[in-house]
Amino acid sequence: MNIEERFLKYISYNTQCDEHSSTVPSTSNQLVFARELVKEMKELNISNVELSKEGVIYGTIKGNGGKQDIIGFIAHMDTSPDASGENIKPQIIRNYDGNAIKLNQELSLNPQEFPKLKKLVGHDLITTDGTTLLGADDKAGIAIIMSMAQYLSNHPEIKHNDIQIAFTPDEEIGRGSDHFDVDRFHSQYAYTIDGDEIDVYNYENFNAYSAQVKIKGKSIHPGSAKGKMINASRVAIKFDQLLSEFMRPEYTEKYEGFNHLHHIEGQCEYCQMDYIIRNHDKKILDQQIKQFNRAKDFLNEQYGYHCIDVQFTESYLNMADIVLQHPKIIERLKNAMEKCGIEAQAQPIRGGTDGALLTYKNLPCPNIGTGGGNFHGPFEYVSLTSMKKGVQLLIELVRE
Repeated sequence: MNIEERFLKYISYNTQCDEHSSTVPSTSNQLVFARELVKEMKELNISNVELSKEGVIYGTIKGNGGKQDIIGFIAHMDTSPDASGENIKPQIIRNYDGNAIKLNQELSLNPQEFPKLKKLVGHDLITTDGTTLLGADDKAGIAIIMSMAQYLSNHPEIKHNDIQIAFTPDEEIGRGSDHFDVDRFHSQYAYTIDGDEIDVYNYENFNAYSAQVKIKGKSIHPGSAKGKMINASRVAIKFDQLLSEFMRPEYTEKYEGFNHLHHIEGQCEYCQMDYIIRNHDKKILDQQIKQFNRAKDFLNEQYGYHCIDVQFTESYLNMADIVLQHPKIIERLKNAMEKCGIEAQAQPIRGGTDGALLTYKNLPCPNIGTGGGNFHGPFEYVSLTSMKKGVQLLIELVRE
């Protein structure tokens, strides 16, 4: 099976996760796909294959004389709940000519709108038909890892040490590493294969917190509300306006952090707002949290009772603080990319990754791209040409 066939097979499985589910994994469809991967791994003579009860797959490509560090590769099986992953109809564009790609009667992938496409002229691409996501995030990563395993099985002359591989569920809802057994993985460090451009690697990500703002109003019949009613939904508007306008996602890029109001629901009597708070710099993020508390205290004093409560939850921290203590991990990656003719670029992740959480579980874990783009929606695409280069890169990483 070549990498194109493998990827098309993988995306035929709907593996959307569900943040509202309390099961592990969050959807049973992920287990259906996991069992198929386990079968394929055994056919490739991968050793110690195990599907844990929490839906994490582990396996070992046994070494054949190599003495380099034992490293691992990790990708996630789930797809985002942001767009449908059911009945995906991929379109294959051979030797992309740089023009707009028509997805359907209404949608097109236009390089004027998505300029990264301009770098992919001459590549073979796979897109959606504009009605679903594609699933390249992260089945492209799985396909790259499995294609590496197949190549090494067919080429025993390539000497390497043991290689650990793992596939996780529920990454898209922040639970991908919750049940990951680092001791079971037996790796000194690892790389997640879960990014976009193939020439980009990541070892910096946001420090991330969530904030739940609960507001208790005073509901009075509007006909006799003067001097009595406190509308919780209007208090919510005031609260949001007290936060810095220019710390909203639509005003930020690169290393700039933000406060993102991603859900609000309320009536006169009660309103709840859910924020995500992000910054690469932990000290600045702490200041953002203080701003939330100042807004809460100000409005509680203004209304004369404790109408607002804010609860903060740590989601993940910046893995750079740990990865940079192990420079050989990045040097090994940069050297492999150079040998593959890839001009390596380090970029910060404006988001999170399983690798960040695993890094803080004592498994340093920077991230490598897959060749995809526009994840989580109908404009998603992946470059088959870049995926093939990704296979070469992993082989070079493990080669003695």
